[in-house]
Amino acid sequence: MRLFPLLFIALCCAGAAAAQNIAPAPAAPQPGQVLVSGTVPDDATKAAVLARLRDVYGLDRVVDQIAVGPVATPANWNGYVQKLITPDLRQISRGQLKIDGSNVSLHGEVANEALRQRIASNVATNLNPTYTVNNGLRVAAAEQALLDNTLGNRTVEFESGKAALTPAGRAILDEMVGAMLKLKGRRVEIIGHTDSAGLRASNVSLSQARAATVKAYLAAHGIAEENLSTSGQGPDRPIASNDTAEGRARNRRIEFRLVQ
Repeated sequence: MRLFPLLFIALCCAGAAAAQNIAPAPAAPQPGQVLVSGTVPDDATKAAVLARLRDVYGLDRVVDQIAVGPVATPANWNGYVQKLITPDLRQISRGQLKIDGSNVSLHGEVANEALRQRIASNVATNLNPTYTVNNGLRVAAAEQALLDNTLGNRTVEFESGKAALTPAGRAILDEMVGAMLKLKGRRVEIIGHTDSAGLRASNVSLSQARAATVKAYLAAHGIAEENLSTSGQGPDRPIASNDTAEGRARNRRIEFRLVQ
């Protein structure tokens, strides 16, 4: 019999093994789901854990595979579990939070180092000194770099004033398809941008339409549509001056960002 409860929270991707002979092996959750499995000592603890998870993630996203069995808990274990399930966990992709008695481990990917340190600090401060924390979070810079390096300094081209891709634009997207396939199901946001010429409302609409065109092209060439989202920023996020033709050309762009 395991001496302490074992709780896994798998964020978005594959789950972890449950306590043998007590809890059933968890299935892999679908993208966007949170799977929680393991063994807790009573129905009240299980209900409290599920209520907290549903409060953080939403009722329909939590997949319950918690078993109730003969396990012992450290003092105020349920209270500490409640403190560990915070909205910060939503910033982790491919994540896993494991609470095994007084041993806590956290794995997954975050967008930047500042976020990694903040989450780790919050976990540590929410526990008493008898708990051991293993921070296995890492920054997902390598995967974002794959997208950035594939695009390089090039611009996905469209016909002037339209959302129709040019042959050169399609050629770049063919390369992006290859890069996204290497990401193995990671979600990517496609963000459209324009220069500042013309009405802002028209530019926002154009940027949204161009992002939608890119999404449709990628989906038609093997990228799962559910892993792609779009937004249009219009002229609001320039990367160069709109006072020159060269600067305006750089601002008319498509951006690809990993979604955490």
